[in-house]
Amino acid sequence: MKKLLIALAMFSFVFSCKQQKKEPVEATTVVTDSIVYPERTTPFIWDAANVYFLLTDRFYNGNASNDINYERKDSTAVLRGFMGGDITGITEKITEGYFTDLGINAIWFTPVVENIHGSVDEGTGITYGYHGYWTKDWTSLDANFGTRDELEILVETAHKYGIRILMDVVLNHTGPTTELDPLWPEEWVKTSPTCEFTNYENTTSCTLVDGLPDIRTPSKEAIKLPDHLLAKWKDEGKLSQELDELQLFFERTGYPRAPRYYIIKWLTDYIKEFGIDGYRVDTVKHVDEEAWAELYKEASYSFNTWKKRNPDKILDNNPFFMTGEVYGYTISSGREYDFGDKKVDYFNNGFKSLINFELKSDAKKSYDIVFEKYSKLLNSKLKGHSVLNYMTSHDDDSPFDKERTKPYVTANYLLLTPGASQVYYGDETARDLTIEGAIGDATLRSFMNWEDLENSEETKKILQHWQKLGKFRDNHPAIGAGRHKRLAKKPYVFGRTYIDGDYKDKVAVGLDLPVGKKSLWVKGFFGNGTKLLDTYTNTEVVVESGKVFLDNNSTIALLELAP
Repeated sequence: MKKLLIALAMFSFVFSCKQQKKEPVEATTVVTDSIVYPERTTPFIWDAANVYFLLTDRFYNGNASNDINYERKDSTAVLRGFMGGDITGITEKITEGYFTDLGINAIWFTPVVENIHGSVDEGTGITYGYHGYWTKDWTSLDANFGTRDELEILVETAHKYGIRILMDVVLNHTGPTTELDPLWPEEWVKTSPTCEFTNYENTTSCTLVDGLPDIRTPSKEAIKLPDHLLAKWKDEGKLSQELDELQLFFERTGYPRAPRYYIIKWLTDYIKEFGIDGYRVDTVKHVDEEAWAELYKEASYSFNTWKKRNPDKILDNNPFFMTGEVYGYTISSGREYDFGDKKVDYFNNGFKSLINFELKSDAKKSYDIVFEKYSKLLNSKLKGHSVLNYMTSHDDDSPFDKERTKPYVTANYLLLTPGASQVYYGDETARDLTIEGAIGDATLRSFMNWEDLENSEETKKILQHWQKLGKFRDNHPAIGAGRHKRLAKKPYVFGRTYIDGDYKDKVAVGLDLPVGKKSLWVKGFFGNGTKLLDTYTNTEVVVESGKVFLDNNSTIALLELAP
């Protein structure tokens, strides 16, 4: 009996040595001007980025004084008017640490340039340009979203927190015509035919929808500026400045004064002025691909100019980044998008990445089928490029989990699949996507559910899951940019390895694990005696006999080398 008690005591001692609860380790911080900023020790890699996508108007109201401008007082259909979100609101959430806690290292917000002042009815009810995609003037910010000073503060604040900024840009069209918003001249836009989407010509040389004037982007014919725009600039006291800057731009580049080159100049000015890190480009397949190569060229020039002027503000050596919305593009397509009669390689025309419309359907398959597929494609057909994966978006009416019944699984697929990840605002809080009375994509665009986060314990629990996975992804580029390897089928364990020169990152993850005692097979990936930290439960373990032993109620394990 005495020997049995000794044996039991020894077993208990050995198991406790294998699994030790660690005290939480605070992130390294830098103190500047009495404000504590997190210091990033992991290299930032766009291919593995964790991007937060939000509608500027629907995220957070940081400045109530700008809620009504340009006499936008018409009664609108459900979720089709301005609701108060703004640039300052994004900045506030950065300083609160919301994005840092979520493991977000890049923020993409919808366009903030000045949109049409009037409202229209496209068949879904009275609508304002709350979404930002109906441009009136590319050279000005919309007063509902904020000021240039506020945008400058946003970018600088984000950079201090190690967060990149993706500006959403539109080259394809202006906003609709209203009593307050005149139609641009015929040499600038066309109003017909409407796109049919059956071949290259009737996808690129047409209006996206009825009533949305299409910029004549293929044209290289020099034209004059619209009278209504010149009059607007004169009223605002900036006519001479705008004309002088255009003169310098066209002298430097040698481009003709054609529509697309004016807009390229106006869009890239924001990079030169504020240090914007990248673009998310709207309606890519509706514009001649040559225009995108030119946009990237000028964006890169502006980015390098900003760096030369602001050497003390440079984050790293990453070049300017462009990802694009080629609606319907899938990672399975590789580098080319097929119009039916023509294939286009957008990666060869300025884009480092394209938004991947396939993960939401792929996620119906097993984890390893998805992870293995994406890893192979990103290391073969798409080597040197990447995709931006999503499960929910602002204009996709078939999200992975529209009823929000699978927020944990959604996080697992999105944040652990190879490639960059796009968290759509409210994914992490199970924001309602089925709003009564909302027609079309408006139901996907409700205001961020901050009250649920404050009052609902389940919402807090969901957020904590997203935070743990998000931070793990942010700290380990191997998740998004590394090579995938299945280590065990049941319980499911996989490893990821990323190597770039002298930098190496290596992690293992267990999913669908049993509750209670469990062993995770890591033989051949982590050697015996290796100390690992399960960041999901903050537990330190030691590899023994090719396995890691855990005893907890978690069904997931996120394993990294212990500090």
